[in-house]
Amino acid sequence: MSETARTYDVIVIGAGPVGENVAERARAAGLSTVIVERELLGGECSFWACDPSKALLRPVVARADARRVPGLGQAVAGPLDVEAVLAHRDKMSSYWKDEDQVDWLDSVSVDLIRGHGRLDGPRKVHVQTSHGETVALTARHAVAVSTGTSAALPNIPGLDTVRPWTSREATSSDRVPGRLGVVGGGVVAVEMATAWQALGSQVTMLVLDDGLLQRMEPFAGELVTDGLREAGVDIRFGTSVASLAREGGEVQISLADGGELAADEILLATGRTPNTWNLGLETIGLTPGDWLKVDDTFLVTDVADGWFYAVGDVNHRALMTHQGKYQARIAGTVIGARAGAERVDDTRWGAHAATADHAAVPQVVFTHPEVAAVGLTSREAEQSGRRIKVVDYDLAHVAGAHQYAEGYRGQARMLIDLDRGTVAGVTFAGPGVGELLHSASIAVAGEVPIDRLWHAVPAFPTLSEIWLRLLETHRG
Repeated sequence: MSETARTYDVIVIGAGPVGENVAERARAAGLSTVIVERELLGGECSFWACDPSKALLRPVVARADARRVPGLGQAVAGPLDVEAVLAHRDKMSSYWKDEDQVDWLDSVSVDLIRGHGRLDGPRKVHVQTSHGETVALTARHAVAVSTGTSAALPNIPGLDTVRPWTSREATSSDRVPGRLGVVGGGVVAVEMATAWQALGSQVTMLVLDDGLLQRMEPFAGELVTDGLREAGVDIRFGTSVASLAREGGEVQISLADGGELAADEILLATGRTPNTWNLGLETIGLTPGDWLKVDDTFLVTDVADGWFYAVGDVNHRALMTHQGKYQARIAGTVIGARAGAERVDDTRWGAHAATADHAAVPQVVFTHPEVAAVGLTSREAEQSGRRIKVVDYDLAHVAGAHQYAEGYRGQARMLIDLDRGTVAGVTFAGPGVGELLHSASIAVAGEVPIDRLWHAVPAFPTLSEIWLRLLETHRG
């Protein structure tokens, strides 16, 4: 087996959106950079998560909204065109081909090695290529790991016999199962239940907790529960799976309470685990399979000499693509600065702080109704010990909601830090609220004083008028 050796300023392992952004920022700082990827360039988000899932959900949510608009209900009364929806999903996933991503890497002068990369001591990475060769890489300045996460599977007897769906199968399946069991109550569970129920599955959700979306404000999970049940989803709270078996193509689900359930497929949406098992962490004194602890520049704190970075989901700070890309822009710029490289003036990015700020992490759940949140929840605020005022308002009372759809239901909550006079967190739940989120993110990240928010006048009649109503409710 042949082996070649190469040296670069920066080595990036993992070519999802996060790794790509680290590589581009390092290269823009004048550093020679190589990226290593064993699967498709673009990673989980492009092919098995963000893009395909939202392609499945968009027609579902658009139809649900249209059914409540006068004059449109009859026009959209029929079922979805499943073939067209899946074809659109395939297109949005680039048909699981990454030629465009390869061309982009070429355009920013980042080298690519396809294969499995493993650390082999400080600043060293060995790559087993897809052609059976070994490439020994050495980094002059930094190695950045952006390998993301995989589905965490629970320890259920019989699991290895049923070929369960994870988020990958749920977003890429080319057929609609007649009956789909969904284990879990988080974001993946509710989004995929929304999509597949609308596409023709009879979905049954088995949720260990007593509600959905437990990390968000309680009203968010309650409204999503109502929406799913109205769509026909069977949701069973306080339910756990005792064992699984596949018999004659059918999944037999035995429940802890003695009940039984049959499904054609079962989706396990029970969390994520870091892709660090086969990364060679043991060669630099770390434990394989662990999340990687980092500082606010994404330097791994348990590795000496300041060369090893972990960016994106793998550091467990915020498991969302947009937040990982934000981290990557900072990490790539910091790597360039610490390497003493010439700084390139790139006006696309503007001025960057040297460290990350995680006070304003935005998230949208693309169900019907949608949920959009940034900053603290009321529970987190209480645990933090900060003096917080909770301001609630019924979104259905905003004029824009009446224009949006008949029978609009939604809720908004704003948390005010009483000592600072700023917004500490915002949660919206209701149709179309995802487009409200960036204004909330600006208010939280910018620490905009409440007194100044009065001068940000929302257009009438739009959903954004909720900001005025929240401020009026706060004033009393």
